[in-house]
Amino acid sequence: MTTRTDHAPLITPVLIAGCLIVMVGFSVRAAFGVFQIPIAEEFGWARAEFSLAIAFQNLAWGIGQPIFGAIAEKIGDRKAIIGGIVLYAVGLLASAVSTTPEAHQALNWLIGFGIAGTGFGVILAVVGRAASDENRSMSLAIATAAGSAGQVFGPPLAEALLGVMTWQGVFVVFAAMVAASVLFLPMMRAPMASKTELQESMGTVLTRAFKDPSYTMIFLGFFSCGYQLAFITAHFPAMVTEMCGPIQAGGLLTTLGISTTSALGAVAIAVIGVSNIAGTLTAGWLGKRFTRKYLLAGIYTGRTIAAAVFILLPITPLSVLVFSAVMGALWLATVPLTSGLVAHLWGLRYMGTLYGIVFFSHQLGGFLGVWLGGRLYDVYGSYTAVWWVGVAVGAFSALIHLPIRERRAPVAVPA
Repeated sequence: MTTRTDHAPLITPVLIAGCLIVMVGFSVRAAFGVFQIPIAEEFGWARAEFSLAIAFQNLAWGIGQPIFGAIAEKIGDRKAIIGGIVLYAVGLLASAVSTTPEAHQALNWLIGFGIAGTGFGVILAVVGRAASDENRSMSLAIATAAGSAGQVFGPPLAEALLGVMTWQGVFVVFAAMVAASVLFLPMMRAPMASKTELQESMGTVLTRAFKDPSYTMIFLGFFSCGYQLAFITAHFPAMVTEMCGPIQAGGLLTTLGISTTSALGAVAIAVIGVSNIAGTLTAGWLGKRFTRKYLLAGIYTGRTIAAAVFILLPITPLSVLVFSAVMGALWLATVPLTSGLVAHLWGLRYMGTLYGIVFFSHQLGGFLGVWLGGRLYDVYGSYTAVWWVGVAVGAFSALIHLPIRERRAPVAVPA
């Protein structure tokens, strides 16, 4: 590991810039579920059509994550991020003028690769290298929480903009926001790794990880995280709109300006984001004090219980908000723990690539969650079946983290 003083500051220019880039990218990504109904109604698409576009976005994000991680480690972090920003903005602009589901599905591959270049895989690797050993867990948590901060205002902003302009106009606004994040790049400077780690080739580190059963278990365990998060982000606003009981006139929600279940669905995503800021920061604090694999197993257990209770009870405005708060506390809390575990076991030099490969499993789950959400909705007319699949994979992830050996293997140094 890189040697740094334990008294190094927690808040650094790299952390600030990383947080801002992630915040912008995630605010846009989290808002896609708000467009499910407006786009489907304008073109008369089946729910599965736009869902497949978002599913492709998640798949492209997963495929692109290790690619952008390797690009960052080979030619530079900022060049990789610039590539992501360009793809993200171009994909949004082109989507604004597209009128067929096939075009949206194709363009969401661009958007997904753009998210990969501006998302956790690249940003967390830079933040991790820039942080001291003492501050690394908390720095990763703060950068992850920034994604939740974007989620807080992204969906409500999309909902508000849809009240004054078309969804096409909102896409253009979002493209401008993403492009503007290039202004933060001058602050993104971090050392590559320690001298010892630099002596290991990428192939050596990857081989060492692939031969380790713990890496396989981390890979498999991250699947359900992607499934649950992507399904909820893409479908929960529509699910709340259609399945939630009526909002009581004159109640607290109408006092706050939430008079429709459509608005409640957007607010629910924001509530998840607010709650997750606290949950993710707590996970980062706990990550340097307790065994990460047990913390991860606990998070997945909590998600499984919360999701099962929510679908078994009547869906009301109160239950939507309570579930959103509980799920939010567990939402991205897995990210600093999983990325920190990867860095702890296999070092910082190729953290972006190694975490990117693990994140591919996350996005495979995301693809399945989003696509199944739309497909099974069209078949059964509800989201209940796909929701129970999410409960099952959450239980699987809770169990598979338990056998992980959280002990770092020695670095192989050439003779």
